[in-house]
Amino acid sequence: MVALVSSGVGAEEAGAAVGCTARSVNRLVVALGGVRARKRPRSPRRLSLEDREEIRAGLQAGASLAAVARRIGRCPSTVSREVNRNGGRRRYRAVAADGAAYRRALRPKPCKLAQNARLRGRVEELLGERWSPQQIAARLRREFPDDPGMQVSHETIYQSLFVQARGALRKELARCLRTGRTRRRVRGRPDGRGRLRDMVVISERPPEVEDRAVPGHWEGDLLLGAGGQSAIVTLVERQTRYLLLARIGTDKTSPAVCGAIARKILELPEQLTRSLTWDRGREMAGHAQFSVKTGLPVYFCDPHSPWQRGSNENTNGLLRQYFPHGTDLSLHSQDELDRVAAQLNGRPRQTLGWDTPAEKLSELIAMTA
Repeated sequence: MVALVSSGVGAEEAGAAVGCTARSVNRLVVALGGVRARKRPRSPRRLSLEDREEIRAGLQAGASLAAVARRIGRCPSTVSREVNRNGGRRRYRAVAADGAAYRRALRPKPCKLAQNARLRGRVEELLGERWSPQQIAARLRREFPDDPGMQVSHETIYQSLFVQARGALRKELARCLRTGRTRRRVRGRPDGRGRLRDMVVISERPPEVEDRAVPGHWEGDLLLGAGGQSAIVTLVERQTRYLLLARIGTDKTSPAVCGAIARKILELPEQLTRSLTWDRGREMAGHAQFSVKTGLPVYFCDPHSPWQRGSNENTNGLLRQYFPHGTDLSLHSQDELDRVAAQLNGRPRQTLGWDTPAEKLSELIAMTA
């Protein structure tokens, strides 16, 4: 198979020759670090050396790019990109451009993180702080706006962690990612809980909550431990994404949960306590008494609609870095929960323009002081 791929044969043809699928061929090529073809065929969709000679001749004759494109049967944008990336009208050379295109198409390419020790060290430092690759990429662009060598895409970071052939980062850093998995995928879990008494459904929630223009509207849920025997209360403010955590140990009864939420909510300024959105769990059976005690109305999501409290769902996913599935959450003290919340509130968020939830909350408090 390696000999076939190296000679320029496609994955499907090579797979048929050795009795496996094209997908298996591609997986093996990746595991081997790529196979450099000795005679790589040129796709008819790519510019040929003859096309590039026509471009050179047209530029030398003073023809427009659109006229050159018509002559070789290509789009004007294709010719424009070809000329601009190879020196412009005055410096364009067909043979040099063809060689450069061939070199750019070679695979595998050297990884940027493997070549730049300073960049690699900064990325590893932020991964150790449990930042996501997307947060790291955005922060590097802000820290080094004039130094492209210190900027890297989040996809490059993922590739360095997950793909053996491009592994420029320490493999143990993959455990610092939110999911701890070796590949990214979306996974949902339906909620089949019943209806609580005297629920106020989310459709009756004030319109101001939807656009996040007014602070003080919270989303909440329980983060469950092993076998559903232990839990942590999680509360997220919709506008700032600020997180509060409350310990309840193994007591998931309504009085325990409502009491834990009340203690956290009553620590906040009054202008930051306007409403709470929850799912349909039995832990909020005492929502009416809770609202009387705190002055905080509770709205309940529709069945099987976790996206209606999406900020909280997303934050619970982030918390799995600290509290993995299948662990006993009753072992964590309130002080430890407060430290985790402080670290998450100190992470930059794309939806906040790469500010942190703590910074946004501080701005709100300063404006109302």
